[in-house]
Formats: sequence, structure tokens, C-alpha cells
Amino acid sequence: MNRRAWLITGGVLALAIVTTGVVRYHSRWETKLPAGKASASAAPVEETRPAGGQRITVEVLNATRVRGLARRASITLRDHGFDVVSTGTNPDQFDSTQVLARTGHQEWAALAAQAMGGGAVLMRPDSSRDVDLTVLIGASWHPPAQPFYP
Repeated sequence: MNRRAWLITGGVLALAIVTTGVVRYHSRWETKLPAGKASASAAPVEETRPAGGQRITVEVLNATRVRGLARRASITLRDHGFDVVSTGTNPDQFDSTQVLARTGHQEWAALAAQAMGGGAVLMRPDSSRDVDLTVLIGASWHPPAQPFYP
């Protein structure tokens, strides 16, 4: 065989080895679930999802000194089917989470409190706000662990 044939054969062999290594590396990191099974974190999501695809608008306010809790809480509520339309910081601080029902739907506030892992449900109608619920994150709230994607 001439030199060109050896180079082509070596290139094809090197490509096959690299491709095999990449496939093995990525398959090691995939999470495989049995057919029809959901992950353990998906179970509570279904229990607190608004009925019938109802759109429930929520504003999330951080009522602690810990930065980033409103963002983490909005991710949690969105994962549970709520439509978080704004986040911010509350001027007052609270020890526990409070869910304020702005449009009189106490059952929606109870669903949001359940999605947050607990909290006080209070009726605080306010027609000047364009949201159904206001969630005030208290110091006792601990965000759920975030998945690690290497």
C-alpha cells in the first residue's frame, strides 16, 4: 500500500475511536427513566397545577435580605404552572412566606402556598394591581435544590 492509503486508513480509524469515545462519554451522563415514569421532582408539580390550564398571574416579592430569592421562587411557581409576571423586593421583611389573594380567589392562593411548600394565605383584594396573587417570600423559605447539569 502506498503512503496515501495508509493515511486515509489511519484517519478513518482515528475518527471511529473519537466517535466511540464521545458517544460513551455522553451516554454516561444521560438520565434514563423507565417508560411512563416521571422523575421524583415531577410528582408535586402535578398536585399544585392550576385546574384546567387556568392562567393565574402572580407577582413575587422578596421580603428577606437574601438576594435572588424572588427569582428562585418565580422558577418554582412557573414549574407548578403559575404565570409569574413580575418580581421585586418588598420594603418590609417577613419571617414566613405569605400569599396574598388580590382578586378574591382564596383557592388559587392556597395552591400557590402549597407549591411554595407552605405559607400563610391572606385575602388582600387590590384592584389596582394587575395580578391575581402576590407572593411575599419570607426568611423561612428554602428554595428547592436545582438540578446539576454537567
